[in-house]
Order: sequence, then C-alpha cells, then structure tokens
Amino acid sequence: MNTAKSQKPAKAQKKSLHKKYMGMAVSKARENLVKMEGGPFGACIVKGDRVIAVARNTVLKNDATCHAEINAIRLASKKLKTYDLSGSVIYSTTEPCPMCFSAIHWAKINSIIYGNNIADAKRIGFDELCISNVSMKKQGRAKIKIIGGVLRSDCNRLFCDWSALSNKQLY
Repeated sequence: MNTAKSQKPAKAQKKSLHKKYMGMAVSKARENLVKMEGGPFGACIVKGDRVIAVARNTVLKNDATCHAEINAIRLASKKLKTYDLSGSVIYSTTEPCPMCFSAIHWAKINSIIYGNNIADAKRIGFDELCISNVSMKKQGRAKIKIIGGVLRSDCNRLFCDWSALSNKQLY
C-alpha cells in the first residue's frame, strides 16, 4: 500500500474538520457583533469527534478573564465534571493570549488551532501582549500542538466587521 496516497484522504478529512470546528467558533464570535458583550472572539473545544463547548468572549459583562477560551474551558470542565481536558482540541478565532494559553496548558488540552494571530488583534485596537503561543510553548516547554491560520479569511472578516461597528468598545 502506498503510504503517501493513504495519508492524503486523512489529511483532507482533518482539514475539513478543522474548518468545521473553527466555523463554529466564528459563528459564536459573530454574536458579539450584535450583543456587544465582548470582542469578536470565539472558541470551540472538541474531544474525539464530539463538540464539548462553544463560547464567545464576554469581557464586557464586567469580568476581564472572560475570554472565549476561558469561557469554553469553564463550560467543558463543567460538562465533563473535570478540569482535565486531555485528548481535546481548542479552536480559537484568534491566537490565545498568554492568560488563555496558560489556562489551556493547565486544562491539559492537547492542541490549539487558531485563525488570526495576536498581532492582528492588536492591529484592530485590542490591548494585547504580543507574546506568541510558539514562544510560550518554547519557554514553558509545553507539549501543546499549535496550528495557526485556519479559516484565517473568515476570522479576518470577523475583525473587519467588528472594526466597522460604531458602537464597539475596545479594551
């Protein structure tokens, strides 16, 4: 059996799943273009082929820690009745900030898949610490797998739509 040929369908299927789950995060983030409870950020946690949690940023409900990734981790931990989310993947519309990366590490999530990077969020006015996930992984010797740029055009469109709002609140 030709190994290269057998890997192509598996890679295509994985890419398709990445798009599906990132699409869920993007859709959830879009709610903030109307509800204005936080920035244009969404996250989705998947374990195996099961969606465990989908959340959006709710910082503007008066809690600076309510980033989409943190909210998704809280929902997933509550649903699974454990802090240990080993074997799961988090999809985030934007590269997780240092706080979120740390929470992902402590929740034992295996992989981070994101669309936009931290610099993109800073460019549209968010007060970001421009420390990449790759840098945090290296400095902390974390074993988290990181994949960036998934559905980047959809994530960028989310930022463009957010930027066009007259009633947005930056933080």
